[in-house]
Amino acid sequence: MAEKKKFGTFAGVFTPSILTILGVIMYMRLGWVVGNSGLFGTLAIIFIAHIIAVTTGLSVSSVATDKKIGAGGIYYVLSRSMGIPIGGSIGIAIFVGTAFSISLYLIGFSESFNEYLGLGMTINDFRITASFALLCLTILALISTTVALRTQFFILSAIIASIISILFGSTDFAPETVNLLPAEDSVPLEVVFAIFFPAVTGFTAGIAMSGDLKDPKRSIPAGTLMAIGVGLIVYLILAVFLAFAVSPELLKNDYNILMKIALFAPAVIAGIWGATLSSAIGGILGGPRILQAMSQDLVTPKIFGKGKGANDEPVNALLLVFVIAEIGILIGELDVIARLVSMFYLTAYGFINICYFLESWANPDFQPTFKIKRWIGLVGFLACFAVMFKLDMLAMMVALAVIGGLYFGLQRKEVKLQSNDVWRSVWENIVNKGLKMIDAQNDENSNWNPNIILFSGQSDHQKYLLELGKTVSGRTGIVTNFKLIVDNSDDKPLKRAEQVVSDENFQELGIFARQLKVNNIYDGITNIASTFGFSGVEPNTIMMGWPKGLENSKEYSKMTQTLLHLDYNLLYLDFDQETKFGNYNSVDLWWRETDSKNAEMMLNIARFIIASPRWNNPKIRVLFVNNNNVDNIVIEEKISALVEDLRVKVVIKIINNAVEQRAFYDIIEDESSSTDLTLVGIPNFRIEKQAEFVLKTNHLFESIGSTLLVKAANNFNVLELDFIQSMGEDEPI
Repeated sequence: MAEKKKFGTFAGVFTPSILTILGVIMYMRLGWVVGNSGLFGTLAIIFIAHIIAVTTGLSVSSVATDKKIGAGGIYYVLSRSMGIPIGGSIGIAIFVGTAFSISLYLIGFSESFNEYLGLGMTINDFRITASFALLCLTILALISTTVALRTQFFILSAIIASIISILFGSTDFAPETVNLLPAEDSVPLEVVFAIFFPAVTGFTAGIAMSGDLKDPKRSIPAGTLMAIGVGLIVYLILAVFLAFAVSPELLKNDYNILMKIALFAPAVIAGIWGATLSSAIGGILGGPRILQAMSQDLVTPKIFGKGKGANDEPVNALLLVFVIAEIGILIGELDVIARLVSMFYLTAYGFINICYFLESWANPDFQPTFKIKRWIGLVGFLACFAVMFKLDMLAMMVALAVIGGLYFGLQRKEVKLQSNDVWRSVWENIVNKGLKMIDAQNDENSNWNPNIILFSGQSDHQKYLLELGKTVSGRTGIVTNFKLIVDNSDDKPLKRAEQVVSDENFQELGIFARQLKVNNIYDGITNIASTFGFSGVEPNTIMMGWPKGLENSKEYSKMTQTLLHLDYNLLYLDFDQETKFGNYNSVDLWWRETDSKNAEMMLNIARFIIASPRWNNPKIRVLFVNNNNVDNIVIEEKISALVEDLRVKVVIKIINNAVEQRAFYDIIEDESSSTDLTLVGIPNFRIEKQAEFVLKTNHLFESIGSTLLVKAANNFNVLELDFIQSMGEDEPI
């Protein structure tokens, strides 16, 4: 098999790029731009367009030097550096824009060709000429890529000769005064910009040939930026020259004025035909290679990935490019096609720039050899979408929707490569910086944000404990469920990959899930509570089912004491398997005079319950047992002020118990027997009273529905409830 022909910077990148830049817009529309926009308006349009071209060229050149480059141009560069979803969605936009740009060049060619030879000047005549030219160029591309590229040197010579001929041409059409600003009857600047912008998109023609380059990492930055720079100089010189050499009215109405003012008109004709045809050849060569690379990665149908011959020529992809280009030719209007091409390229360039910015900001593995400032990508992104917004806001929204749809479609398709995903890097960077900021802040007076370690076990009602855990955590809290596997057979822990649990229930609720091997349940819980978490998001709450029948368990008592010592909030759910959570419409909060921390935590939990869609505006009651004969009005006023400050709507009920001194749990049985969820504070837990506490609590649970026992940590923010008077000992439970 013959070795594939490779090209250097000048032949492979600079020449195809500059021939596309100095193409149909320069010859057929630059005079029209100057005539409508005036000299200052034209210079502004050229500079704004080149801000986008330069920033995008710099961004893609930097990305191109980060990884090994293969065939596929911008698509290959972006997909290998930033992932298939990003590379594929932008690659498709670039491919379609490239295919339609072929129509733009050939319609421009047909306008000049038909007028010069005295052929028909109707839109159908342009369509016939352009279609015939498309067929001929496609056949040329099928015959030999090398031949097609070699013709570019002759065309480049013709373009240089034509520009010299124009600059040294006639001044018979010079205006009396130079039109610096747009006239009142001129086309709006945004429309003029949209028609001009394809002039600066040509630099992608060189990048599209990435698979045919000897040293793409060196050639792409050098050739791309050289072509953009030369193009900028030529456009500025010609704009100034035309403003002084030709009257505005003639510039606006005669698309072929350059031939009439040239020193040698045939040179201009050769330049126009050569530039338009070479630009079309660039699209015909580059577009299929983008599609072929995407198809080989299974982004687009596999049939377009097949090549033929020693150079693996993308014949099937070329035929699709031919079809799309012919559709553009049938549109027939150069100005309409130019606006269409502008929107595709602006969208793609905007995403290229923001992807570079995000990649350089977030990904530590992004180490390009061609380094530029990060803000250049952000400037390019803002410029692209500011221009799109000004040109056509509706088209911009459609373009964003299409790119977004392609991105999420490719994500769902789960095409995988040895590549990065820029969004993963972005999220990792955001999380990293966010954790540092959280860790650095003084959270002494901040609201409680739950970070729950959940031990849900494997019971039939596990999903209800998971559901309540997620409800209690609110929208921003974190819940991590641990499944503990008691296994004394060997000392080897589960591998890291085996510790991750993938379950629909966890994914649906947004709960992280892990499983660990332990020798003992209680020691396992204690060890996890002691070690799990990291700075900024340390767990602050332990939640589990109520462990019945453990009133005499020393291990359970030791575990509870350790969790309290570690300053964890404790939540124990006794789930009623018959009533479950009832109708999800009533919650009781039971307060005692020694329960200031527990009271505050209950109110925080109630606030999250109210915000949960499952609990549809439930009735919240605060029930306060007044054991010390404090004035009920004083108590109610202070509780009302507290719950109002926390923005929780509640009904307050004061239960006088100074005389009867009934046991606390007996009162709960009378008042909350029909409540869907009851929150009760755990009194000061002491080992010597554990058996009595567990027995009486079990008895309570038999009399009421689902109950959540609450024990706030010692460091929980304490509200100033000055009517609470500690009795020194727990009141009867």
